[in-house]
Amino acid sequence: MSKYKCVIFDCDGVLIDSESIAVGTMVDMANELGANIEKEGAVERFKGKSFSTCLEMISNQIGSPLPDTFEADYRVKTFEVFKRDIQPIEGIKDVVEHLKVPFCTASSGPENKIRLNLGLTGLLPFFEDHIFSCYTIGKWKPDPAVFLWAAETMGFKPNECVVVEDSLSGVRAAKRGGFDVFGYTAHDYHNELEAEATQVFNHMPELLEMI
Repeated sequence: MSKYKCVIFDCDGVLIDSESIAVGTMVDMANELGANIEKEGAVERFKGKSFSTCLEMISNQIGSPLPDTFEADYRVKTFEVFKRDIQPIEGIKDVVEHLKVPFCTASSGPENKIRLNLGLTGLLPFFEDHIFSCYTIGKWKPDPAVFLWAAETMGFKPNECVVVEDSLSGVRAAKRGGFDVFGYTAHDYHNELEAEATQVFNHMPELLEMI
């Protein structure tokens, strides 16, 4: 019998393979403004950071404020690419189909983006009523607020839940909230998660045995 009564999944990089698309679009837009950011290594640079932090980094790179329409334009462009290219993380459908405990997703992305990508990858029916966005509460990882909100709404205490994360900020947020956290390391480019996560795993099918 599992020690955990609920599983809280991050979304980008854990449920859906979206980060390379999102970061690639952001870099293209930034470079049009003169940022000169190398695409190689860009995912590592921006991974796990809040959108406002990413915008601040780009603004500092170009030495001036970003256009007021930058975020709106970014959302339109990324949604177009998501509709064409987005894929689920390999093995995640089998995991959610066979989980024996309640689960949800808690993400730094806006809810319309989460719903779009879960819908495009066939995962939305598993999470329809259990989606928690940092945008709803105005607090972002490494603040644990979104995980605490998710756990409370699902009806569990932090020590009854496990969080599944792929970013250092997400792992730290979970730990600060009193959660165990499993680090998904398939894209852990600098081997950062092992030292801080409760456990780590590199292939999604491993998760069922860990839970």
